[in-house]
Amino acid sequence: PLPPQNNMSAFVPSTSFLPTTAPVASFTRPAVLPRVAVPARVSAVADAPPSTLNTSKSDAILAEARKYIPGGVNSPVRAFKSVGGNPVVFERVKGSKAWDVDGNEYIDYIGSWGPAIVGHAHDEVLEYLAETMQKGTSFGAPGPLENVLAKAVVEAVPALEMVRFVNSGTEATLSALRLMRAYTGRTKFIKFSGCYHGHADMYLVQAGSGVLTLGLPDSPGVPEATTKTTLVAKYNDLDSVKKLFEENKGEICGIILEPVVGNSGFIPPTQEFLEGLREVTKENGALLCFDEVMTGFRIAYGGAQAHFGIEPDLSCFGKVIGGGLPVGAYGGKREIMEMVAPSGPMYQAGTLSGNPLAMAAGIKTLEILRRPGSYEQLAEKTETLINGILAAGKEAGHAVCGGFISGMFGFFFQEGPVTSFEDATRSDSAKFARWHRGMLEEGIYLAPSLYEAGFMSLAHTDEDIQKTIEAAKKVFARI
Repeated sequence: PLPPQNNMSAFVPSTSFLPTTAPVASFTRPAVLPRVAVPARVSAVADAPPSTLNTSKSDAILAEARKYIPGGVNSPVRAFKSVGGNPVVFERVKGSKAWDVDGNEYIDYIGSWGPAIVGHAHDEVLEYLAETMQKGTSFGAPGPLENVLAKAVVEAVPALEMVRFVNSGTEATLSALRLMRAYTGRTKFIKFSGCYHGHADMYLVQAGSGVLTLGLPDSPGVPEATTKTTLVAKYNDLDSVKKLFEENKGEICGIILEPVVGNSGFIPPTQEFLEGLREVTKENGALLCFDEVMTGFRIAYGGAQAHFGIEPDLSCFGKVIGGGLPVGAYGGKREIMEMVAPSGPMYQAGTLSGNPLAMAAGIKTLEILRRPGSYEQLAEKTETLINGILAAGKEAGHAVCGGFISGMFGFFFQEGPVTSFEDATRSDSAKFARWHRGMLEEGIYLAPSLYEAGFMSLAHTDEDIQKTIEAAKKVFARI
């Protein structure tokens, strides 16, 4: 049986206000490209206060990395560009903790950006991986574990009848859009400002997450022709969606959205907004796609669609379903999915898709999550954490608002409420940067970006949470 789903009472706002503006991030483009002004809404901190952490080994590793890897990192948000100072280099993780190469210990609320929902390096996951690895690390052929994970995902998610595994969230979302276009015969689609759906060209229009963190308005290298079919609406604003359908009658293949935004910070939808999207897509012969790469198996076992009771036509997944290994998936109704090759004419393929190690880690992770009380534990832990942090901020006279759903949370340094990306940009990013650095000094590892959600795991203890709240009180008092 599925664990009971949480309700929207889990979203707890809190408010006070003191905005400031920080310097804008710089970005040097090649001379052959026209310079595009960086919007003032994005801020970064060039200089961090002196650190009390010993990070000499991390600093040396990053200095070497910059010789061989752009920016010294393999995903931009890891560079700490918007919060100042050097990132720390992890050596190992276990449970709720991470240790850097200098031996500093952190309570980790990123969890590999979401996958580590049962805790880092869970013993049962590692044991199953070790067993699976003895049979080989990649087949390039069908394997039995693909069936096991596919069945688990389809049985868990209300709107799924078939699923196709890929290797990342970006692969899942770009494939889903290709499928929406193939199924409807239309090319235009709607996304929402501040929502991030991976780094495929057509999605890098008013995207969230790392694009915002680095101060890039979108991305050079994306042809104008590629984005002409991308229509952008405002999150939680149904009228903006209806207007686009009215202006583009019979041309829109569908809508893709984060059903709970995690790439502009944590922004939940209203029930009316999601219900309205379902209605307007049906009225216009378009498809509705939930990008559940973050929310899938995190805010409920059946994802956001189970939590809110809305069934999209297509869904995208990643993170949790790979248990910490690279994976992605897209799925939906059988009639639509049978358009995908080799059943149908829409081509999509992948050398490592269905990799046995990723399948094994996902199978064991979902098995753990199905155990009674898992999601109740996540909600209880997260509620204690968020209420404690927001109370600490208010007591110190700061502007804080935020909330959570199950094991996904976030907060903003502003009065709030925050219901869209446009609201999120009014946050005090300079203050957030100081707070982030202060929390790092106290041994608390949070997302190094104003525009990212945080994640709780089953491995976090009451002691971890209380230590985090006490650290928040100290840092709020200092900044």
